Amino acid sequence: MTAKVSIIGAGMTGSTSAHWLAEREIADLVLVDIVEGMPQGKALDLLEALPVVGSDISVVGSNDYAATKGSDIVVITAGIPRKPGMSREDLLTTNARIVGEATTQALKHSPDAIILVLTNPLDTMAYLAMKTGKLPRERIVGQAGILDSARMRAFVALETGVSVENIACYVLGSHGDEMVPLTKASNIAGVSLREYLPADKLEAIVTRTRKGGGEIVNLLKTGSAYYAPAVAVAQMVEAILKDKHLIVPASAYMQGEYGLKGIFFGVPVQLGRGGLEKIIEYKLDADEKAALEKSAAAVKESIGVLESLVKI
Repeated sequence: MTAKVSIIGAGMTGSTSAHWLAEREIADLVLVDIVEGMPQGKALDLLEALPVVGSDISVVGSNDYAATKGSDIVVITAGIPRKPGMSREDLLTTNARIVGEATTQALKHSPDAIILVLTNPLDTMAYLAMKTGKLPRERIVGQAGILDSARMRAFVALETGVSVENIACYVLGSHGDEMVPLTKASNIAGVSLREYLPADKLEAIVTRTRKGGGEIVNLLKTGSAYYAPAVAVAQMVEAILKDKHLIVPASAYMQGEYGLKGIFFGVPVQLGRGGLEKIIEYKLDADEKAALEKSAAAVKESIGVLESLVKI
């Protein structure tokens, strides 16, 4: 039986996620959006592309959550995008309403689905989805760390001229300006970035990684990144549906790991058919621990604002 993945929000990120997934031929796809005709048109366009790549899946667009019935995974990308000068926290009130409704409706039709959250502010929206759906943490994961780590890998490759295949980077913490790139664990063919790169070059890469989303927002003027976030979603979906037990950085609900509780936070997680299988704990140095605590404080503050605004 073919797996089914529904993507809530058929904007650039949602439709591009469908694109990456359709090429992988691992699930039938449903695109849902409130804009009449838009998810239907994008779904049909994508369906008509599949004979060229040889992918025999179904792609459906709808304005009705009923089309998502029986989904194995629901990906929530719906929400307003960041605009120049807008912080992730500015998005909170509007996107909380959107994510809450998406979670409720998705679980109404697919009560056993695993939910992947992409809407910003990411860690806070994942927390909202878990509380709204009253779900165990295994079934709610936020996409962030794969994207942030990929950006760092890209910047390291640009600086060094080394293939991205030889570069491993690990970015933990909140999905925002307080994220924590692990420069000691990140490496080129096993050599730590701290040894491979001069300190000033490495610091510039860390800074650019933290500002990576904002850099694209400022360039586009009227939107935000979608190619890289979407392929990160596809990697997570594939890891779950294929039961790969893949370890990736993602936002998970903390129950004491890294000394944190009660928040979603970017950490290395293992993904399999049941969703979140376990959290991997790195040994951090003093500077990394301090940065992680600062990042966690930002997430706690955002969740506090959410709980003051929304009943969950």
